[in-house]
Amino acid sequence: MAETSLDEDKAEDIVVIDLAGRAGFADYMIIASGRSDRHVGAMADRLIQNLKKAGLPSAPAEGMERCDWVLIDGGDVIVHLFRPEVRSFYNLEKLWNSDSNPIEHDLAFEMAS
Repeated sequence: MAETSLDEDKAEDIVVIDLAGRAGFADYMIIASGRSDRHVGAMADRLIQNLKKAGLPSAPAEGMERCDWVLIDGGDVIVHLFRPEVRSFYNLEKLWNSDSNPIEHDLAFEMAS
């Protein structure tokens, strides 16, 4: 479901990181980019709506004021949406993938749905 939402909204450079056994707060982390703050905000709004439609009672989000970096708590899946330059600066992929490889996003969404 999250994959469809991000794909339909033209998210760029989607990376899914398997957190199983590495973090207690989620099973997967999704990192994606939007072309601008408006694009990031629109993707975040739609993803939150889709998560609610899928039965998640609330999907808290941080960073919606500026939309440089929006964090959405989807329960078992944490989603980070960035503007490209902000994503490059924080480089979360390197932090979380220092000892593992990202997984194919199609597999992660099937497992998390």
